[in-house]
Formats: sequence, structure tokens, C-alpha cells
Amino acid sequence: MKKTYQLYAPWITALLIALTPFLLSSDIFHNKKEEKEEIMEYSCIPVPDSIEFCGTKIDLTRYDRRERMDRELMAFTYMHSTSLQIIKRANRYFPIVEPILKKNGIPDDFKYLMVIESNLNPQARSHAGAAGLWQFMPGTAREFNLEVNNHVDERYHVEKSTQAACKYLKQAYARFGNWESVAASYNAGQGRISKQMDSQYADNALDLQLVEETARYVYRILAAKMMLTNPKQFGFRLKSSDLYPIIPYRNITVEESIDDLARFAKGQGINYALLRNMNPWLRSSSLPNHGKKKYILAIPDKEKMHYNPKVTIPYNRNWVTE
Repeated sequence: MKKTYQLYAPWITALLIALTPFLLSSDIFHNKKEEKEEIMEYSCIPVPDSIEFCGTKIDLTRYDRRERMDRELMAFTYMHSTSLQIIKRANRYFPIVEPILKKNGIPDDFKYLMVIESNLNPQARSHAGAAGLWQFMPGTAREFNLEVNNHVDERYHVEKSTQAACKYLKQAYARFGNWESVAASYNAGQGRISKQMDSQYADNALDLQLVEETARYVYRILAAKMMLTNPKQFGFRLKSSDLYPIIPYRNITVEESIDDLARFAKGQGINYALLRNMNPWLRSSSLPNHGKKKYILAIPDKEKMHYNPKVTIPYNRNWVTE
């Protein structure tokens, strides 16, 4: 027996060495199936043949319009964190803004202009100095009766800045007569759009050769409308509890100066950070009021400021999957 083993041992050893790579890489050795390489897949949102904006049907089949729209749809589709946050914030700010637009005779679609201006962040501020949901520059804000100084900046006041935006949009419509040009003028200014219309013999801003930012502007508004009309088409699936609710609050009218807003907040049962968050138009630690102006401060409800997923109601049912 020993001689037999000695005779065949070299052959057995050679066979095992030859089979080792196969055994080490085989499913039998690992006792599992070979893992398939994961491939990332991307898709495009179909560009519609047309889209309605402020009651006007905009043709998107012309190649330049289709490609501009396609670019903005891709941006909203793959700018995931920003797009998701826009949907969440819309649940809080659309219910405030929509009635103001309606009361002033401004088409509801202009809430989407506000979306692309600030990503629905009332604290937004650009490098150029524009601020708030509607991104007013200081001079334009004062022109439309918003107070802007070191202590008070009503560009950050949701309701008042929306009223000011309505005044601007009405003024622009009286000048242009179509809402597409009004929207473009919000980005470039009424004077520039008028000048380009005259020099290019056009009567609609969508037919103008403009700098890239302004050329993209109206299409970004249209893409925002598509996304917020049907987020699921863009792959965004949220629950009601994911949305930001409106925080219940009470109003306090103040006609005297407040030297210490932190102390004032404590007296109201909240802290200074919450006071500033609910009233972003407050821009310092005090509120001088030498002119006896009436300021209205929003004080959040101490009990109802906490999230309760069971009672969160989506403002738009299309925003949630449940």
C-alpha cells in the first residue's frame, strides 16, 4: 500500500496544483453565485410637445425650445438633494403665496418663478445681494415699498415680499402684454428685454437671443412646474411625513422699540433662534422703532411646533406616494 501511494503521490499533487485556481474561483469553493457587476442606469424625462404657462400654450417642438427644456428637465432630475428640498418646502410656502398671487390677479404659475429664484428658501441671499424668496435687490425692494435697513429687511418677509413681487409683475405685464416676457424681465430687467425686442424685431422673449442665464430662465420655470406637478415622474417618492408643514403661530403687534430681542423672545416662551427663524426679516438683535411703525411678529405655538407625522397633511397629493 505504501509503495502504491508513493507511486501515485506525484501525480495526485500535480493534479491538485492544476485544479487549485479553478477551485478557488468556483461557486463550489465559495458556496455562492458570482456577483454581477452593478451598472448605473440613467434616464431622461420626455420633453412634452407643449406646456401651458399662465394660460398660454407654449410650443416645445421647435428644436431650440425642445433642447433648452430638455436641459432644465435633466437638471431638476439629477440635482437630487435640491429638488427634494424644493418639494418639501413647497408644502409650507405654496399655501401662503398662492392666495396672494390670486388676490393680485397674478397667474398661479408665477409661484414657480419664486421656486427657481430661491429654491424656496426664505433666507436665500445671492452673491450680488438679492435676498428672500423673490430675490429682490435692495433698490428694487425699496421701489416697491419694502423696508430694507440694518435692523429690518422685508425682502425676507414671505407675505410682504410676495405682495411686492405682484406689483412688479403687474407693472411688467402692462409693458409687455405677455407673461413669458414678464418672466424673462424678472431676471434681466424690463429695460433690457424691451431693448432686445426692439433690436431683434421680436414680440416675445422666448424668441430672443439672450445671455445664457436669461435664455434658460423661462425654461427653468417650466421645468419646475413639471417637477412640482408630478414629482414621481422625476423619480422622487416622498411620504406625507417627509414634507415641511406650516408651523402654527400667533401674531403680536409691536409699536415700541425692542432693545433686546433675545429677552423679548424669552418673555414669549421661545428662544431668540426661533424668533429669528419665524421672522427672518429681523436682521439684528434689536428692533428700533422711532417712527411708531406697526410691526407684526410671528410667535410659534409651543406645543404645535413639534413634528407629528400622523397629522402632516400634504398640500398637494401628487407630492406623496402613499
